[in-house]
Amino acid sequence: MSTPDDLERQFTLLTAVARYDALRTRDALATSFGEEDAAMASDEPDEAPLTRGEALEMLALGEVIARKAAYGRQLSVRSSRQAGASWSQIGAALGTSKQAAWEAHNRWIDEQARQQGNPGHWGWDEDDITAARMLAGEPGEEERP
Repeated sequence: MSTPDDLERQFTLLTAVARYDALRTRDALATSFGEEDAAMASDEPDEAPLTRGEALEMLALGEVIARKAAYGRQLSVRSSRQAGASWSQIGAALGTSKQAAWEAHNRWIDEQARQQGNPGHWGWDEDDITAARMLAGEPGEEERP
């Protein structure tokens, strides 16, 4: 069985989405047939019902996509801060409050700090962490200079 941790190392966001889309499309096509048509549909590889392994892979890929998108979101938050955006503006862009946006970003910074020295992960050193925290500032701060 594939786990999200296994698949996360194998797929980029783009390739994970492509594989997920292929499995999801096949699953939708297979379940759109009635029971009488199921035998006929299973003769076509693109319309055959998913195996247990494929269904679990699709589920795990959904988690991989969510993880990778969340990571990319925080990179975009950092870019927004570098461009001078306030936490109010970032919160609005994310559909949340400035406090929630700031807290999520700081949890991400904490996670980057924990990854330091873990095999297969690029973790930040102390200078990177300090710089990220300075850039994040506080949620009450308005636009950066």
